[in-house]
Amino acid sequence: MKKILLLQTGGTISMDESRKLHQLDRSGWSRILDKQIPEINSLADIEVEHLFAEDSSDLNRQHWKIIAEAVEQNYADFDGFVILHGTDTMAYTASALSFCLQHLDKPVILTGSQVPLANIRSDARRNLVNAIEIATMSLCEVMICFNDHVFRGNRTTKMSIGDFDAFASPNYPPLAEIGLNIELRDTFLAGTTQSFETYPEFSDRILLLKSHPNLNTSYLRPDWGSLRAIVLEAFGSGNFPLKDQQGIWPLLKKGFDRETLIIITSQAPYDSVDLTKYESGRRALDKGAIGAGDMTVEATVTKLMYLLGRYKDNSDVRNQFQQPIAGEITV
Repeated sequence: MKKILLLQTGGTISMDESRKLHQLDRSGWSRILDKQIPEINSLADIEVEHLFAEDSSDLNRQHWKIIAEAVEQNYADFDGFVILHGTDTMAYTASALSFCLQHLDKPVILTGSQVPLANIRSDARRNLVNAIEIATMSLCEVMICFNDHVFRGNRTTKMSIGDFDAFASPNYPPLAEIGLNIELRDTFLAGTTQSFETYPEFSDRILLLKSHPNLNTSYLRPDWGSLRAIVLEAFGSGNFPLKDQQGIWPLLKKGFDRETLIIITSQAPYDSVDLTKYESGRRALDKGAIGAGDMTVEATVTKLMYLLGRYKDNSDVRNQFQQPIAGEITV
């Protein structure tokens, strides 16, 4: 029987209506798990490790490091890993882990729920059973398992607040569909012969800026002394306003002059950024901006944080950003 480590980080799946999230402890939650889903022990030899109990909106690069190090420390002793996580930032954590857990030859699955496990109408039971079963398979990447779908973690984004079908993978097909049988696609990352490594250092020296009509750029005063990169969430294929007070160009030009990396992604979840289509994109491209291609915003931000944490020179970050690390971009 495969050995699976269940890493508890909090989120809705861990809540008990009679107790607050921060009061959860490993033994208490394990009792809920055994009571609600006793049959999961027939799927695998499961151990539970309580890392922390947080609402996922409070998670950050320090928590990503804790999770990555827990996988590293237990890597030799388990066949797969399931991470219980809140849905709000699950796609960010999955993306971050996909970059810092290098040369995986075991599955790392994130899952959670829209309704707490202890509730009668919870989706937690199905998601957890599915995630554990997927974790017993010979798959080699970071994934999100939710509502009978398995997605590449760094291709996933949260699409719904209230539906059980909360996640989607806009620009990459699901890795698996779960029905009466588990239908695995041929879209998984290939296995590797290289040794597993972790690089769990992330930098927060970035600014994510969302373009919108009538943006008052006088409110934007970044700390240019520490800022290394700006991610502009532009319209459509990479278009943004140039005229009047809402024009973003003066801010971007100052960034270019200071050799700040400018990454342009899109507010539209589907298809790919193309900076050659419109004047604003072409102007930015000529000055050195980088298009994020078909990466999600979550993957764009966490990939940049990972690269900035690993490389001191922005030219190295620029070169690495444009290459796929874990199947996050189509080239």
